[in-house]
Amino acid sequence: MRRYRLLDLIIDLDRQTVERDGIRLDVAGLSFRLLACLVEHGDRVVTFDELIDAVWAPAVVNEETITQRVRLLRQALGDDARAPRYVRTVRSRGYQLGAPVVPDLIEHGKRRFTLWPALAAVGVLAAAAFGASFLAREQKPAPSAEQQILDRAHWYARMGQRDNNERALALYDRALHEAPDDVEALSGASRTRAARTCLYNGSIDDARDALRIAGRAVSVGSESAVAWSALGYARDCLGDIGGAIAAYEAAVRLDPADDATRSSAAYLYQEQGRLADALHANLSMQGDPARVRYRDVQLAREYELLGFTTQAGQRYKQVFDLAPDNVFGNIGWPAYLFARGRFDEARAAIAAARQRDTARPELPLLEGELALRRGDKDAASNAFAEAHALRPEASLPETLSLLYAARPIAGEALQQRVVATRKALANDPWPASRFELVWLLQAAGDHRGAIAALDDAVAMGWRDAGYLRASPLFAPIAADPGFQDVIGSIERRTRAERERVLEAKWCPADLPCDRESRASALLQDTVP
Repeated sequence: MRRYRLLDLIIDLDRQTVERDGIRLDVAGLSFRLLACLVEHGDRVVTFDELIDAVWAPAVVNEETITQRVRLLRQALGDDARAPRYVRTVRSRGYQLGAPVVPDLIEHGKRRFTLWPALAAVGVLAAAAFGASFLAREQKPAPSAEQQILDRAHWYARMGQRDNNERALALYDRALHEAPDDVEALSGASRTRAARTCLYNGSIDDARDALRIAGRAVSVGSESAVAWSALGYARDCLGDIGGAIAAYEAAVRLDPADDATRSSAAYLYQEQGRLADALHANLSMQGDPARVRYRDVQLAREYELLGFTTQAGQRYKQVFDLAPDNVFGNIGWPAYLFARGRFDEARAAIAAARQRDTARPELPLLEGELALRRGDKDAASNAFAEAHALRPEASLPETLSLLYAARPIAGEALQQRVVATRKALANDPWPASRFELVWLLQAAGDHRGAIAALDDAVAMGWRDAGYLRASPLFAPIAADPGFQDVIGSIERRTRAERERVLEAKWCPADLPCDRESRASALLQDTVP
Protein backbone atom coordinates (compact mmCIF):
# COMPACT_ATOMS: atom_id res chain seq x y z
CA MET A 1 0.00 0.00 0.00
CA ARG A 2 1.14 3.54 -0.73
CA ARG A 3 0.10 5.37 2.43
CA TYR A 4 1.86 8.50 3.64
CA ARG A 5 1.67 10.77 6.65
CA LEU A 6 1.78 14.57 6.22
CA LEU A 7 1.68 16.07 9.71
CA ASP A 8 -1.71 14.85 11.00
CA LEU A 9 -3.01 13.66 7.61
CA ILE A 10 -2.95 10.09 6.29
CA ILE A 11 -2.88 10.07 2.48
CA ASP A 12 -3.63 6.75 0.73
CA LEU A 13 -2.64 7.03 -2.91
CA ASP A 14 -4.08 3.63 -3.87
CA ARG A 15 -7.50 4.22 -2.34
CA GLN A 16 -7.38 7.96 -3.11
CA THR A 17 -8.38 8.96 0.41
CA VAL A 18 -7.23 11.56 2.94
CA GLU A 19 -7.94 11.10 6.66
CA ARG A 20 -7.38 13.08 9.82
CA ASP A 21 -7.88 11.31 13.17
CA GLY A 22 -9.70 8.47 11.37
CA ILE A 23 -12.16 10.84 9.67
CA ARG A 24 -12.15 10.93 5.87
CA LEU A 25 -11.87 14.41 4.35
CA ASP A 26 -13.66 15.52 1.20
CA VAL A 27 -10.62 15.43 -1.10
CA ALA A 28 -11.38 13.84 -4.46
CA GLY A 29 -11.00 14.24 -8.20
CA LEU A 30 -8.58 16.95 -9.32
CA SER A 31 -7.95 18.03 -5.74
CA PHE A 32 -6.72 14.56 -4.79
CA ARG A 33 -4.65 14.25 -7.96
CA LEU A 34 -3.02 17.59 -7.17
CA LEU A 35 -2.20 16.51 -3.61
CA ALA A 36 -0.91 13.13 -4.84
CA CYS A 37 1.41 14.89 -7.30
CA LEU A 38 2.89 16.99 -4.48
CA VAL A 39 3.32 13.91 -2.28
CA GLU A 40 5.11 12.03 -5.06
CA HIS A 41 7.60 14.88 -5.44
CA GLY A 42 8.47 14.91 -1.74
CA ASP A 43 10.22 18.11 -0.67
CA ARG A 44 10.77 19.45 -4.19
CA VAL A 45 8.93 22.46 -5.60
CA VAL A 46 6.50 21.24 -8.28
CA THR A 47 6.31 23.77 -11.09
CA PHE A 48 3.12 24.93 -12.79
CA ASP A 49 4.07 23.04 -15.95
CA GLU A 50 4.70 19.83 -14.03
CA LEU A 51 1.34 20.14 -12.28
CA ILE A 52 -0.45 20.75 -15.59
CA ASP A 53 1.16 17.65 -17.13
CA ALA A 54 0.49 15.41 -14.13
CA VAL A 55 -2.99 16.58 -13.11
CA TRP A 56 -4.76 18.17 -16.07
CA ALA A 57 -3.17 16.81 -19.27
CA PRO A 58 -4.28 16.52 -22.03
CA ALA A 59 -6.56 19.43 -21.12
CA VAL A 60 -5.05 22.90 -21.64
CA VAL A 61 -5.20 25.06 -18.50
CA ASN A 62 -3.35 28.07 -17.12
CA GLU A 63 -1.78 29.02 -13.79
CA GLU A 64 -5.02 30.57 -12.59
CA THR A 65 -6.72 27.18 -12.89
CA ILE A 66 -4.03 25.65 -10.68
CA THR A 67 -4.34 28.48 -8.16
CA GLN A 68 -8.09 27.96 -7.87
CA ARG A 69 -7.66 24.20 -7.44
CA VAL A 70 -5.08 24.75 -4.70
CA ARG A 71 -7.57 27.05 -2.97
CA LEU A 72 -10.21 24.27 -3.07
CA LEU A 73 -7.70 21.70 -1.81
CA ARG A 74 -6.75 23.95 1.09
CA GLN A 75 -10.40 24.42 1.98
CA ALA A 76 -10.91 20.66 2.05
CA LEU A 77 -7.83 20.16 4.25
CA GLY A 78 -8.63 23.08 6.56
CA ASP A 79 -5.40 24.82 5.52
CA ASP A 80 -4.83 28.59 5.78
CA ALA A 81 -3.11 30.21 2.78
CA ARG A 82 -1.75 32.95 5.05
CA ALA A 83 -0.01 30.40 7.30
CA PRO A 84 -0.06 27.14 5.33
CA ARG A 85 0.64 23.81 7.02
CA TYR A 86 0.12 21.37 4.16
CA VAL A 87 0.58 23.19 0.84
CA ARG A 88 3.09 26.01 0.47
CA THR A 89 3.11 28.55 -2.37
CA VAL A 90 6.48 29.22 -4.00
CA ARG A 91 5.96 32.55 -5.72
CA SER A 92 6.07 32.46 -9.53
CA ARG A 93 7.28 28.84 -9.51
CA GLY A 94 4.63 26.48 -8.19
CA TYR A 95 3.81 24.64 -4.98
CA GLN A 96 5.40 22.23 -2.49
CA LEU A 97 4.39 20.41 0.66
CA GLY A 98 4.60 22.43 3.84
CA ALA A 99 6.24 19.66 5.88
CA PRO A 100 8.14 16.38 5.33
CA VAL A 101 6.00 13.45 4.27
CA VAL A 102 6.83 9.91 5.48
CA PRO A 103 5.50 6.47 4.54
CA ASP A 104 2.80 5.21 6.87
CA LEU A 105 3.06 1.43 7.06
CA ILE A 106 0.39 -0.75 8.67
CA GLU A 107 1.19 -4.29 9.77
CA HIS A 108 -1.04 -6.57 11.89
CA GLY A 109 -3.13 -3.61 12.88
CA LYS A 110 -0.15 -1.68 14.28
CA ARG A 111 1.11 1.46 12.62
CA ARG A 112 4.86 2.01 12.21
CA PHE A 113 6.56 4.99 10.64
CA THR A 114 9.66 5.13 8.47
CA LEU A 115 11.81 8.18 8.75
CA TRP A 116 12.61 10.15 5.62
CA PRO A 117 16.43 10.20 6.02
CA ALA A 118 18.09 13.59 5.73
CA LEU A 119 21.66 14.67 5.16
CA ALA A 120 23.07 18.21 5.15
CA ALA A 121 21.68 21.76 5.13
CA VAL A 122 22.49 24.39 2.46
CA GLY A 123 25.92 24.82 0.79
CA VAL A 124 27.46 28.32 -0.03
CA LEU A 125 25.61 28.76 -3.34
CA ALA A 126 23.77 25.24 -2.94
CA ALA A 127 20.86 23.75 -1.11
CA ALA A 128 21.09 20.49 0.83
CA ALA A 129 20.26 17.29 -1.03
CA PHE A 130 18.35 14.60 0.85
CA GLY A 131 19.96 11.25 0.28
CA ALA A 132 17.03 8.83 0.16
CA SER A 133 13.51 9.04 -1.21
CA PHE A 134 10.59 9.18 1.18
CA LEU A 135 8.93 6.61 -1.10
CA ALA A 136 11.34 3.87 0.07
CA ARG A 137 9.29 1.12 1.69
CA GLU A 138 11.86 -0.36 4.04
CA GLN A 139 10.75 -0.19 7.64
CA LYS A 140 12.76 1.70 10.20
CA PRO A 141 12.30 2.40 13.88
CA ALA A 142 10.11 5.33 14.79
CA PRO A 143 12.26 8.47 15.02
CA SER A 144 13.21 9.76 18.42
CA ALA A 145 12.06 13.16 19.61
CA GLU A 146 15.57 14.52 19.00
CA GLN A 147 15.59 13.16 15.45
CA GLN A 148 12.22 14.73 14.75
CA ILE A 149 13.66 18.10 15.81
CA LEU A 150 16.61 17.63 13.46
CA ASP A 151 14.37 16.55 10.57
CA ARG A 152 12.26 19.65 11.00
CA ALA A 153 15.39 21.82 11.22
CA HIS A 154 16.68 20.32 7.96
CA TRP A 155 13.33 21.07 6.36
CA TYR A 156 13.45 24.75 7.28
CA ALA A 157 17.13 25.11 6.36
CA ARG A 158 16.50 23.64 2.93
CA MET A 159 13.90 26.29 2.05
CA GLY A 160 16.50 29.05 1.86
CA GLN A 161 14.68 32.13 3.12
CA ARG A 162 15.99 34.24 6.00
CA ASP A 163 13.08 33.54 8.38
CA ASN A 164 13.24 29.80 7.75
CA ASN A 165 17.00 29.83 8.30
CA GLU A 166 16.35 31.37 11.73
CA ARG A 167 13.75 28.71 12.53
CA ALA A 168 16.21 26.01 11.55
CA LEU A 169 18.97 27.57 13.67
CA ALA A 170 16.71 27.65 16.74
CA LEU A 171 15.85 23.98 16.25
CA TYR A 172 19.50 22.97 15.81
CA ASP A 173 20.40 24.83 19.01
CA ARG A 174 17.54 23.07 20.77
CA ALA A 175 18.87 19.71 19.59
CA LEU A 176 22.37 20.62 20.82
CA HIS A 177 20.98 21.48 24.23
CA GLU A 178 19.81 17.88 24.50
CA ALA A 179 22.86 16.29 22.80
CA PRO A 180 25.90 18.65 22.75
CA ASP A 181 28.08 16.24 20.73
CA ASP A 182 25.55 15.30 18.04
CA VAL A 183 27.44 15.73 14.73
CA GLU A 184 24.27 16.29 12.73
CA ALA A 185 23.09 19.03 15.07
CA LEU A 186 26.55 20.65 15.25
CA SER A 187 26.83 20.69 11.48
CA GLY A 188 23.37 22.19 11.04
CA ALA A 189 23.97 24.80 13.73
CA SER A 190 27.19 25.78 11.98
CA ARG A 191 25.62 26.01 8.53
CA THR A 192 22.68 28.14 9.56
CA ARG A 193 24.97 30.57 11.39
CA ALA A 194 27.29 30.80 8.38
CA ALA A 195 24.28 31.38 6.14
CA ARG A 196 23.47 34.48 8.19
CA THR A 197 26.77 35.94 6.98
CA CYS A 198 26.95 34.49 3.47
CA LEU A 199 23.33 34.85 2.37
CA TYR A 200 21.58 37.33 4.66
CA ASN A 201 24.05 40.17 5.29
CA GLY A 202 24.65 39.12 8.88
CA SER A 203 27.67 39.91 11.02
CA ILE A 204 31.02 38.28 10.37
CA ASP A 205 30.80 37.09 13.97
CA ASP A 206 28.13 34.60 12.89
CA ALA A 207 30.61 33.01 10.46
CA ARG A 208 33.26 32.92 13.19
CA ASP A 209 30.82 31.12 15.50
CA ALA A 210 30.00 28.78 12.63
CA LEU A 211 33.68 27.94 12.19
CA ARG A 212 34.05 27.16 15.89
CA ILE A 213 31.00 24.88 15.89
CA ALA A 214 32.04 23.14 12.65
CA GLY A 215 35.49 22.51 14.08
CA ARG A 216 33.83 20.79 17.00
CA ALA A 217 31.68 18.73 14.61
CA VAL A 218 34.78 17.52 12.75
CA SER A 219 36.60 16.68 15.98
CA VAL A 220 33.63 14.60 17.14
CA GLY A 221 32.91 13.03 13.73
CA SER A 222 36.12 13.04 11.70
CA GLU A 223 34.58 10.61 9.19
CA SER A 224 31.39 12.65 8.76
CA ALA A 225 30.99 14.23 5.34
CA VAL A 226 28.31 16.52 6.77
CA ALA A 227 30.75 17.88 9.36
CA TRP A 228 33.49 18.53 6.79
CA SER A 229 31.02 20.23 4.48
CA ALA A 230 29.90 22.53 7.31
CA LEU A 231 33.54 23.34 8.04
CA GLY A 232 34.06 24.21 4.37
CA TYR A 233 31.02 26.49 4.36
CA ALA A 234 32.17 28.35 7.47
CA ARG A 235 35.63 28.88 5.98
CA ASP A 236 34.02 29.90 2.70
CA CYS A 237 31.96 32.59 4.41
CA LEU A 238 35.09 33.88 6.13
CA GLY A 239 36.90 34.22 2.79
CA ASP A 240 39.32 31.32 3.30
CA ILE A 241 39.20 29.86 -0.23
CA GLY A 242 41.99 27.34 0.23
CA GLY A 243 40.71 26.08 3.56
CA ALA A 244 37.15 25.89 2.24
CA ILE A 245 38.18 23.88 -0.84
CA ALA A 246 40.18 21.44 1.28
CA ALA A 247 37.20 20.84 3.59
CA TYR A 248 34.72 20.56 0.72
CA GLU A 249 36.94 18.06 -1.07
CA ALA A 250 37.27 16.02 2.13
CA ALA A 251 33.48 15.92 2.38
CA VAL A 252 33.10 14.73 -1.21
CA ARG A 253 35.73 12.02 -0.70
CA LEU A 254 33.74 10.75 2.28
CA ASP A 255 30.43 11.03 0.43
CA PRO A 256 30.79 11.17 -3.39
CA ALA A 257 27.01 11.59 -3.66
CA ASP A 258 27.12 14.95 -1.84
CA ASP A 259 26.31 17.07 -4.89
CA ALA A 260 25.66 20.24 -2.91
CA THR A 261 29.17 20.25 -1.49
CA ARG A 262 30.66 19.37 -4.89
CA SER A 263 28.92 22.43 -6.33
CA SER A 264 30.23 24.62 -3.50
CA ALA A 265 33.77 23.51 -4.32
CA ALA A 266 33.09 24.23 -8.00
CA TYR A 267 32.23 27.84 -7.19
CA LEU A 268 35.60 28.32 -5.51
CA TYR A 269 37.44 26.66 -8.40
CA GLN A 270 35.78 29.28 -10.59
CA GLU A 271 36.98 32.08 -8.32
CA GLN A 272 40.52 30.74 -8.68
CA GLY A 273 40.25 30.84 -12.47
CA ARG A 274 39.98 27.04 -12.75
CA LEU A 275 37.03 27.32 -15.10
CA ALA A 276 37.26 23.86 -16.68
CA ASP A 277 37.50 22.23 -13.24
CA ALA A 278 34.51 24.24 -12.04
CA LEU A 279 32.38 23.29 -15.04
CA HIS A 280 33.37 19.63 -14.79
CA ALA A 281 32.45 19.50 -11.10
CA ASN A 282 29.04 21.05 -11.73
CA LEU A 283 28.40 18.58 -14.55
CA SER A 284 29.37 15.60 -12.37
CA MET A 285 26.29 15.48 -10.17
CA GLN A 286 25.39 11.96 -9.02
CA GLY A 287 21.84 12.79 -8.00
CA ASP A 288 19.18 15.15 -9.31
CA PRO A 289 20.95 18.40 -10.31
CA ALA A 290 17.70 20.32 -9.81
CA ARG A 291 18.07 19.74 -6.06
CA VAL A 292 21.31 21.77 -5.94
CA ARG A 293 19.84 25.23 -5.56
CA TYR A 294 22.45 27.52 -7.12
CA ARG A 295 24.06 25.13 -9.61
CA ASP A 296 22.24 26.58 -12.63
CA VAL A 297 23.56 30.07 -11.84
CA GLN A 298 27.07 28.70 -11.45
CA LEU A 299 26.86 26.93 -14.80
CA ALA A 300 25.72 30.15 -16.43
CA ARG A 301 28.65 32.02 -14.90
CA GLU A 302 31.14 29.37 -16.01
CA TYR A 303 29.78 29.48 -19.55
CA GLU A 304 30.01 33.27 -19.50
CA LEU A 305 33.61 33.33 -18.31
CA LEU A 306 34.61 30.64 -20.81
CA GLY A 307 33.27 32.83 -23.62
CA PHE A 308 30.10 30.88 -24.45
CA THR A 309 28.04 34.00 -24.00
CA THR A 310 24.91 32.95 -25.90
CA GLN A 311 24.51 29.76 -23.89
CA ALA A 312 25.29 31.66 -20.69
CA GLY A 313 22.61 34.26 -21.39
CA GLN A 314 20.00 31.58 -22.01
CA ARG A 315 20.80 29.94 -18.68
CA TYR A 316 20.82 33.20 -16.71
CA LYS A 317 17.50 34.27 -18.21
CA GLN A 318 15.86 30.93 -17.48
CA VAL A 319 16.84 31.07 -13.81
CA PHE A 320 15.77 34.71 -13.54
CA ASP A 321 12.36 33.98 -15.07
CA LEU A 322 11.61 30.65 -13.39
CA ALA A 323 13.22 31.03 -9.95
CA PRO A 324 12.40 34.49 -8.57
CA ASP A 325 13.49 33.41 -5.09
CA ASN A 326 17.00 32.50 -6.31
CA VAL A 327 19.06 35.36 -4.89
CA PHE A 328 22.09 34.70 -7.07
CA GLY A 329 19.95 34.39 -10.18
CA ASN A 330 18.55 37.83 -9.35
CA ILE A 331 22.12 39.15 -9.27
CA GLY A 332 23.61 37.09 -12.09
CA TRP A 333 21.25 38.13 -14.90
CA PRO A 334 21.61 41.92 -14.41
CA ALA A 335 25.38 41.54 -14.05
CA TYR A 336 25.56 39.50 -17.25
CA LEU A 337 23.58 42.17 -19.14
CA PHE A 338 25.86 44.89 -17.77
CA ALA A 339 29.03 43.08 -18.85
CA ARG A 340 27.57 42.63 -22.33
CA GLY A 341 26.92 46.38 -22.60
CA ARG A 342 23.13 45.98 -22.48
CA PHE A 343 22.74 48.72 -19.89
CA ASP A 344 19.03 49.54 -20.28
CA GLU A 345 18.15 45.86 -19.94
CA ALA A 346 20.40 45.59 -16.90
CA ARG A 347 18.63 48.53 -15.26
CA ALA A 348 15.22 46.91 -15.88
CA ALA A 349 16.43 43.56 -14.52
CA ILE A 350 17.71 45.24 -11.35
CA ALA A 351 14.33 46.88 -10.83
CA ALA A 352 12.62 43.49 -11.17
CA ALA A 353 15.12 41.87 -8.78
CA ARG A 354 14.53 44.57 -6.19
CA GLN A 355 10.81 43.82 -6.24
CA ARG A 356 11.74 40.28 -5.25
CA ASP A 357 13.30 41.56 -2.01
CA THR A 358 16.86 40.73 -3.06
CA ALA A 359 18.54 42.63 -0.25
CA ARG A 360 22.13 42.11 -1.34
CA PRO A 361 24.81 44.79 -1.87
CA GLU A 362 25.60 43.56 -5.39
CA LEU A 363 22.45 45.16 -6.81
CA PRO A 364 22.98 48.73 -5.53
CA LEU A 365 26.66 48.47 -6.47
CA LEU A 366 25.62 47.67 -10.03
CA GLU A 367 23.05 50.46 -9.92
CA GLY A 368 25.82 52.85 -8.90
CA GLU A 369 27.93 51.83 -11.89
CA LEU A 370 24.98 52.30 -14.22
CA ALA A 371 24.38 55.75 -12.71
CA LEU A 372 28.03 56.69 -13.35
CA ARG A 373 27.71 55.60 -16.96
CA ARG A 374 24.86 58.04 -17.50
CA GLY A 375 26.65 60.80 -15.58
CA ASP A 376 24.38 60.84 -12.52
CA LYS A 377 26.93 61.14 -9.71
CA ASP A 378 24.31 61.80 -7.03
CA ALA A 379 22.47 58.59 -7.84
CA ALA A 380 25.76 56.70 -7.88
CA SER A 381 26.69 58.11 -4.47
CA ASN A 382 23.34 57.07 -3.02
CA ALA A 383 23.59 53.59 -4.49
CA PHE A 384 27.09 52.97 -3.11
CA ALA A 385 25.98 54.27 0.29
CA GLU A 386 23.07 51.82 0.22
CA ALA A 387 25.42 48.93 -0.60
CA HIS A 388 27.62 49.91 2.33
CA ALA A 389 24.59 50.04 4.64
CA LEU A 390 23.54 46.54 3.56
CA ARG A 391 26.96 45.08 4.38
CA PRO A 392 28.65 47.56 6.76
CA GLU A 393 31.47 45.16 7.61
CA ALA A 394 32.50 44.77 3.96
CA SER A 395 35.34 47.05 2.97
CA LEU A 396 34.73 47.30 -0.80
CA PRO A 397 31.27 48.98 -0.66
CA GLU A 398 32.60 51.32 2.01
CA THR A 399 35.50 52.37 -0.24
CA LEU A 400 33.15 53.15 -3.13
CA SER A 401 30.87 55.12 -0.82
CA LEU A 402 33.89 57.18 0.28
CA LEU A 403 35.25 57.70 -3.24
CA TYR A 404 31.89 58.84 -4.64
CA ALA A 405 30.54 60.76 -1.67
CA ALA A 406 29.57 64.42 -2.01
CA ARG A 407 33.00 65.13 -0.54
CA PRO A 408 35.19 62.27 -1.78
CA ILE A 409 37.98 60.96 0.37
CA ALA A 410 41.29 62.64 -0.54
CA GLY A 411 44.69 63.71 0.75
CA GLU A 412 46.06 62.06 3.85
CA ALA A 413 42.83 60.14 4.52
CA LEU A 414 43.05 58.60 1.05
CA GLN A 415 46.68 57.60 1.53
CA GLN A 416 45.89 56.03 4.90
CA ARG A 417 43.13 53.98 3.31
CA VAL A 418 45.51 52.82 0.58
CA VAL A 419 47.95 51.61 3.23
CA ALA A 420 45.22 49.91 5.24
CA THR A 421 43.82 48.22 2.13
CA ARG A 422 47.23 46.90 1.07
CA LYS A 423 47.68 45.43 4.55
CA ALA A 424 44.25 43.80 4.51
CA LEU A 425 44.79 42.30 1.06
CA ALA A 426 47.95 40.53 2.20
CA ASN A 427 45.76 37.74 3.62
CA ASP A 428 42.77 38.05 1.26
CA PRO A 429 42.53 35.29 -1.39
CA TRP A 430 39.54 36.75 -3.29
CA PRO A 431 40.58 38.20 -6.68
CA ALA A 432 37.87 40.88 -6.82
CA SER A 433 39.07 42.30 -3.50
CA ARG A 434 41.97 43.83 -5.45
CA PHE A 435 39.54 46.16 -7.21
CA GLU A 436 39.27 48.20 -4.04
CA LEU A 437 42.99 48.95 -4.21
CA VAL A 438 42.70 49.70 -7.95
CA TRP A 439 40.04 52.35 -7.31
CA LEU A 440 41.91 53.92 -4.41
CA LEU A 441 45.15 54.16 -6.41
CA GLN A 442 43.28 55.66 -9.35
CA ALA A 443 41.88 58.32 -7.04
CA ALA A 444 45.40 58.98 -5.76
CA GLY A 445 46.66 59.38 -9.34
CA ASP A 446 48.84 56.24 -9.24
CA HIS A 447 47.71 54.63 -12.49
CA ARG A 448 50.73 52.36 -12.70
CA GLY A 449 50.01 50.99 -9.24
CA ALA A 450 46.32 50.59 -10.12
CA ILE A 451 47.13 48.47 -13.17
CA ALA A 452 49.55 46.38 -11.10
CA ALA A 453 46.76 45.70 -8.58
CA LEU A 454 44.42 44.76 -11.42
CA ASP A 455 47.04 42.42 -12.81
CA ASP A 456 47.26 40.79 -9.36
CA ALA A 457 43.50 40.15 -9.47
CA VAL A 458 43.92 38.35 -12.79
CA ALA A 459 46.87 36.32 -11.47
CA MET A 460 44.67 35.20 -8.57
CA GLY A 461 41.80 34.08 -10.83
CA TRP A 462 39.73 37.02 -12.11
CA ARG A 463 38.47 36.13 -15.60
CA ASP A 464 35.68 38.59 -16.45
CA ALA A 465 37.10 40.84 -19.16
CA GLY A 466 33.59 41.95 -20.15
CA TYR A 467 32.98 43.55 -16.76
CA LEU A 468 36.31 45.40 -16.84
CA ARG A 469 35.47 46.82 -20.25
CA ALA A 470 31.93 47.84 -19.26
CA SER A 471 32.52 49.30 -15.79
CA PRO A 472 33.03 53.08 -15.47
CA LEU A 473 34.93 52.39 -12.25
CA PHE A 474 38.03 51.65 -14.35
CA ALA A 475 37.63 54.65 -16.68
CA PRO A 476 40.76 56.48 -15.43
CA ILE A 477 43.02 53.63 -16.62
CA ALA A 478 40.93 52.16 -19.46
CA ALA A 479 42.96 53.94 -22.17
CA ASP A 480 46.30 52.92 -20.68
CA PRO A 481 48.16 50.22 -22.69
CA GLY A 482 48.67 48.35 -19.42
CA PHE A 483 44.91 47.98 -19.05
CA GLN A 484 44.72 46.38 -22.48
CA ASP A 485 47.56 44.06 -21.48
CA VAL A 486 45.46 42.94 -18.51
CA ILE A 487 42.51 42.24 -20.83
CA GLY A 488 44.79 40.27 -23.12
CA SER A 489 46.08 38.22 -20.20
CA ILE A 490 42.52 37.29 -19.23
CA GLU A 491 41.68 36.27 -22.77
CA ARG A 492 44.78 34.06 -23.12
CA ARG A 493 44.08 32.29 -19.85
CA THR A 494 40.41 31.87 -20.70
CA ARG A 495 41.23 30.50 -24.14
CA ALA A 496 43.31 27.74 -22.55
CA GLU A 497 40.46 26.80 -20.19
CA ARG A 498 37.97 26.84 -23.07
CA GLU A 499 40.17 24.48 -25.08
CA ARG A 500 40.27 22.09 -22.11
CA VAL A 501 36.48 22.01 -22.05
CA LEU A 502 36.08 21.50 -25.78
CA GLU A 503 38.58 18.63 -25.78
CA ALA A 504 37.15 16.89 -22.72
CA LYS A 505 35.09 13.71 -22.94
CA TRP A 506 32.58 15.38 -20.63
CA CYS A 507 32.15 18.46 -22.87
CA PRO A 508 28.44 19.36 -22.58
CA ALA A 509 26.15 18.79 -25.55
CA ASP A 510 25.18 22.46 -25.95
CA LEU A 511 28.79 23.47 -26.72
CA PRO A 512 30.63 23.01 -30.04
CA CYS A 513 32.75 20.11 -28.86
CA ASP A 514 33.46 18.45 -32.22
CA ARG A 515 36.73 19.19 -33.99
CA GLU A 516 35.17 20.99 -36.96
CA SER A 517 33.47 23.52 -34.68
CA ARG A 518 36.35 23.90 -32.26
CA ALA A 519 38.42 26.30 -34.31
CA SER A 520 35.56 28.78 -34.61
CA ALA A 521 34.61 28.31 -30.94
CA LEU A 522 38.10 29.28 -29.85
CA LEU A 523 37.78 32.52 -31.78
CA GLN A 524 34.63 33.50 -29.90
CA ASP A 525 35.04 36.85 -28.26
CA THR A 526 34.07 37.23 -24.64
CA VAL A 527 31.84 40.20 -25.48
CA PRO A 528 29.54 40.79 -28.49
